[in-house]
Amino acid sequence: VEEFVQLMDEAEVERAFIPSWKMFSFKRKQLMWNFSVEEIAEVVAKRPDRLAGLCGINPFARMEGVRELERAVKEYGFVGAHLHPFGYERPVNHRDYYPFYAKCVELDVPVVMQIGHSLEWMPNEMGRPIHLEDVLLYFPELRVVAGHTGWPWVEELISLSLVYPNVYIGTTAHAPRYWDPALVRYMNTRGIGKVLWGTDWPVVELKASREQVEALNLKEEAKAQLLREVAIRVFKL
Repeated sequence: VEEFVQLMDEAEVERAFIPSWKMFSFKRKQLMWNFSVEEIAEVVAKRPDRLAGLCGINPFARMEGVRELERAVKEYGFVGAHLHPFGYERPVNHRDYYPFYAKCVELDVPVVMQIGHSLEWMPNEMGRPIHLEDVLLYFPELRVVAGHTGWPWVEELISLSLVYPNVYIGTTAHAPRYWDPALVRYMNTRGIGKVLWGTDWPVVELKASREQVEALNLKEEAKAQLLREVAIRVFKL
């Protein structure tokens, strides 16, 4: 933990979120990664001033999973939920996720989800941005962080972010030097306040990502929103 916090210090990163990751294998039909809430809470407890937890969503857990989400937030202070939809073969608007979305609304926490393609051999259709629209229409209060920039459907995700006030675009897993030009224009103009920085460390290194953000020459207001202010609002830090 202290080694990671040192990396955060070197990159001038105030807070990092750690999910109790639940990734389902499309090939093996079983959970590949299945961290418990307690495991993540133990890590966060070592540096609660710098770290916070996100509760992983497993739709196959049904109401047991919903109760786990409630426990994570109320007992351990987790600041949101996390969804990796691809291996479950359920797009983000599937009914099996709705109890989790409803609980997020009830608890007033956001859900972070991977939107766009998957780096694994999994059905990318599960992460198409347009599937989010059904969720947003049904749960207008739900705060959604659509991570991984939505690539290769970046403009489709931008269109949703522009229309729906509670949709935010996360930049996780994509180094700033490779961000789609449309996304950079958006975060620097009419999308100021709708995009937040992240790395999916160790996929993208913290310090390298920060340096690449500086090289984008964003407006000061846009950069402040991207790097800090949006996260404070969305996660109510």
